[in-house]
Amino acid sequence: MQYDLRVTTSQLTRQLDTLGVEAGGVLLVHAAFSKIAPVEGGPRGLIEALLATLGERGTLVMPSMADDDDTPFDRRSMPCRAVGALADCFWRMPGVLRSDSPHAFAAFGPQAACITLPHPVDVPHGLYSPPGRVYELNGQVLLLGVGHDADTTIHVAEDIAGVRYRQPKHATVMEDGGPKRYEYGETDHCCENFRLLDCWLEAEGRQRRGRVGNAEARLARSHDIVSAALERLRRNEAVFLHERGSCGECDAARAGAVPWRKGG
Repeated sequence: MQYDLRVTTSQLTRQLDTLGVEAGGVLLVHAAFSKIAPVEGGPRGLIEALLATLGERGTLVMPSMADDDDTPFDRRSMPCRAVGALADCFWRMPGVLRSDSPHAFAAFGPQAACITLPHPVDVPHGLYSPPGRVYELNGQVLLLGVGHDADTTIHVAEDIAGVRYRQPKHATVMEDGGPKRYEYGETDHCCENFRLLDCWLEAEGRQRRGRVGNAEARLARSHDIVSAALERLRRNEAVFLHERGSCGECDAARAGAVPWRKGG
């Protein structure tokens, strides 16, 4: 005998509510749908459960950045498969707004227009980016089947702290009717040590864990993530970087460091 092991939309909604997703709030989601599945309705079924939990006054936000740095970004057509099936499904849904940037985010709800306003190409996840706006709106961050290494909100803390490390990056945008390649230094590294947020947040009861679908879920307030990260960054700017010589990405970030600038 075969059994249907799919998690229903109503079960997902109950799990999200039990975890602590706030009705009427702003929720930034990073997810690996393959870890959550199988669920009723596939990615769209999970999105419907998220929207049902948030209610009509809530706003759902997901990453929606370009897959291709060499092709001019078009928010109407460029996929974002690199950030997962859930995110790539979300921006295509009716009524969802998508910011016009290679580092795009998509949003649906009363705060969507504010969250998807223009943001700098050369500071992808700073205070004036969609994750920064979620932070300013006192939103929550939900990690489904992924850890804090996928949490863009920690980059907001790095921006506020004024960290100097950078990696050389480029992105292509349309400007004056033609493609323009932007060369810039991005606050980036391997992000593996972002996992430190688990113990920092949980030591103070500022992160909740549970299950959504078949995946482990983490939920924390954006303010708490930024506060915990900032506290450590102000003690040690390199707290998220591996020791010299042990990680190529972290070494590249150190090599691209810019002169000191005072953070917020």
